[in-house]
Amino acid sequence: MSPHDPPLRPGLERPFKVLGIQQIAIGGPDKKRLQTLWVDMLGLQVTGTFQSEKENVDEDICAIGTGPYKVEVDLMQPMDPDKKPAVHTTPLNHVGLWIDDLPVAVEWLTARGVRFAPGGIRKGAAGYDITFLHPKSNDEFPIAGEGVLIELVQAPAEVIAALG
Repeated sequence: MSPHDPPLRPGLERPFKVLGIQQIAIGGPDKKRLQTLWVDMLGLQVTGTFQSEKENVDEDICAIGTGPYKVEVDLMQPMDPDKKPAVHTTPLNHVGLWIDDLPVAVEWLTARGVRFAPGGIRKGAAGYDITFLHPKSNDEFPIAGEGVLIELVQAPAEVIAALG
């Protein structure tokens, strides 16, 4: 912990750190319309693409900044608009956070009642290990994203060094 970190509430000494924003994901029925704003007008560069029938997503991965300071802006459309997950029904689909130790974070958060979406830790579209906090709580897990889907992303060494 650095002197610039906010003080922890008593009993919340967590064994991991959120380092910064890794991505924002924007969904719509047609990613070409999203590209018009984000790529053509705002000048973001498309750095990759990702398609997954299981996750019902066809996305372009765009970038703001470089190196460990790069933030992804994922422009997503559903592969099938009638299937779930419906990535196009929530325009701001999710926010991704860099985490310095993802397995430790998941274990610690789960033990304290944080609800995770199904799927566990897995490789994400950009190649990093990821998992999602569920947007809604339930009786078993009373802490969730309060309507927001939150992706936790394992930060690579260069991001940990730069932001940690």
